[in-house]
Amino acid sequence: MEKHRGFPGRLPGTDFQFTIRRAHKDGATKLVARTRYPDRKPADKRADAGFMDALWAQFGDEPFARGNLDAGRLNWLFEKEVVPAEDPFDPESYEALLRIDVDVARVTFPEVFG
Repeated sequence: MEKHRGFPGRLPGTDFQFTIRRAHKDGATKLVARTRYPDRKPADKRADAGFMDALWAQFGDEPFARGNLDAGRLNWLFEKEVVPAEDPFDPESYEALLRIDVDVARVTFPEVFG
């Protein structure tokens, strides 16, 4: 499992986790797209924006390995702003390549791409 050095472990001042410390012995948690409903709490929306900001600062528009990025946090962006960068894509692999769909992310998170 690739560890993304310099990537923040969590949203500063909160318990919203961005990375995991070690690989799970049974394999990576499967990535699945989660629906973001409009009535989500402001703190959850800030966590999504903070995670996208960290992804953009670390990787830009280049493909990146899932590595130690937290599946729970990725699932909120998966198949919307963060999409598979390879075919076939294995949603249960730490080595799976992802990329930011910049056009979608600019619309969803204008504060990040402003």
